[in-house]
Amino acid sequence: RSKMNEKLLADDNKVIKRIFNLDTNAYMEGALDVKTKELLGLVASAVLRCDDCIKYHLETAFKKGVNPFIENLMRTDFLHAAWLTLLLAVISIPINTVFGLCVAWSIARHKFPGRAIVLSIIDLPFSISPVVAGLMIVLLYGRQGWFGPWLQSHDIQIIFAFPGMVLATSFVSMPFVAREVIPVLEEFGKDPEEAAKTLGANEWQTFWRVTLPSIRWGLLYGLILTNARAMGEFGAVSVVSGNIASKTQSLPLFVEDAYKQYETEAAFSAAVLLALLAVVTLVVKEVLERKTRIKD
Repeated sequence: RSKMNEKLLADDNKVIKRIFNLDTNAYMEGALDVKTKELLGLVASAVLRCDDCIKYHLETAFKKGVNPFIENLMRTDFLHAAWLTLLLAVISIPINTVFGLCVAWSIARHKFPGRAIVLSIIDLPFSISPVVAGLMIVLLYGRQGWFGPWLQSHDIQIIFAFPGMVLATSFVSMPFVAREVIPVLEEFGKDPEEAAKTLGANEWQTFWRVTLPSIRWGLLYGLILTNARAMGEFGAVSVVSGNIASKTQSLPLFVEDAYKQYETEAAFSAAVLLALLAVVTLVVKEVLERKTRIKD
C-alpha cells in the first residue's frame, strides 16, 4: 500500500507540474499553503482518473479492432440515434437563439418591474433536475396532463414522440444564449445604437449592422454551449421519449440501452463519438474565450 501511495503521489506531482507549471519541490516542502496543496492534489487526482477513464473507453471501443468499431457506427439504430440527435440540436439551437436574443435585448435595454423574475425563469433549467423537467413536460402534455385531452382530440402526440424531445432539449438548453449575450449588451451600451438611429437607420438595420457585430462572439459562445447541451442531454429526453429504438432514441439514450443489452462495444463506440464531440466543443470554446478575452 505504501508503494502504491508513493506512485500515486509521484503521478500527482507530475500532473501538477504539467498543468500548473509549478515546482513540485516547492509543493512537497511546504512553500504552498495547505488549502492550495489540497486543491492541487484533488485536481491532479481528477485528471489522472479522467485519463484512466478515457483509456478504458478507447480500449473497450477498439477491443476487437477498428473494423468492428466502424461496423458498430454503421448500425441502423445507431445511425438513427445520431440523426435524431443532430435534428434535436438543429431545431433547438435556432429556437434558443431567437429566445435568448429577445430576452437579452429586453433585459439589457429596458428597466421594468419583474426583471429579476425573468432572470430567475431563464436560470430555471440550471436549478431543476433534467428528470424533473421531463416530468413537468409529461404532466403538461401527457395523456392525463393539462393539455392532454385537447391534444388527443386533435390527434397530436407530444409525449413519447419527437415533439416532446424537442421541448425537453429546448428547455434544458434555454439559458446559454441569453446568459452570454446579456453582459455583452450591457457592456456595449446604447450609444452606438442611438447614433445609428440619428443617422436614419431603422430598428432592423441597427440590429444587423451595429448590435449583432458587437455581440457576435458572445452569441457564438452561447450557441456552442447550447449545441453541447442539446446533443448530450439525457435526463429530460429519457423521460419524454420512451427510449424506443430507431424511433425516439437519441445518441446518449443509445449508449445506455446498448450497455444494458450487454452490447459493450457498441455502447463504448457511441460514447467515444460523443467524447470526440465534447473535445471539439471544448476546443472551439477555448478559441472563443481567447477571442472575447473572457479569461481576462
